[in-house]
Amino acid sequence: MARNSSGGDARDDVAASASKQKKPKKRRWYHQLWDVYKMTRKQNPLVTWWMLAAFVGVVAVALLIGVLSGPWVYALVIGVPFGVLAAMFVLSRSAEKAAYTQIAGQPGAARAALGTVRGGWTFEDEPVAVDARNQDFVFRGVGKAGIVLVSEGPPHRVGRLLEQERKRVSRILSNVPVTLIQCGDGEGQVPLTKLARAVTKLKSTLTRAEVAEISKRLKAIGGMKLPIPKGIDPTRARPDRKGMRGR
Repeated sequence: MARNSSGGDARDDVAASASKQKKPKKRRWYHQLWDVYKMTRKQNPLVTWWMLAAFVGVVAVALLIGVLSGPWVYALVIGVPFGVLAAMFVLSRSAEKAAYTQIAGQPGAARAALGTVRGGWTFEDEPVAVDARNQDFVFRGVGKAGIVLVSEGPPHRVGRLLEQERKRVSRILSNVPVTLIQCGDGEGQVPLTKLARAVTKLKSTLTRAEVAEISKRLKAIGGMKLPIPKGIDPTRARPDRKGMRGR
């Protein structure tokens, strides 16, 4: 009996320790802020000095106003929080640029940048047109400015992909404005860092109800379809059971 009791206690201890190990550690906001700062500093070593300059500049202006117009202590109390906000603003902008630098040149970088677009815009996760050989993509989004098609690739290749997708959409939604944007560093293209801003600057011409209806129609169209060899009906295909058994 004593042997079973000790064995049960040992199992309980093991289970308790295992449950403690599985429980993830809660990350505080300052941990995330520190991670952002480290990532940004790796891409831009001057970010520390820029943040310090923003903080000191704001506090100095507050002190100057306090000395000229009133008690400088009150000005300092007010200036310090605003200095911290200025430093956080510099970190935020620098972190955004660092993030774009990390993903620049990678397949799907344009879609990642479009994920930051707000103002009622929705973008499909998967590209609607693909040049698999050259890894050129076209992504589609819907908003109050209509439909936007964003390409990713060199200008001499993606123009054809964009035009094909524009014609495909216009056949079904002929009265909806379609905007073509080429994302890249080539001539006439929009850089990755300015892509989200270029989309949000488009003029709104549709209502929310019209945007919802267009989204439904586009879902019915679907995205790109993988090529299927002629003469094969995938719905009637059957597995080769003899081959599966090794005969």
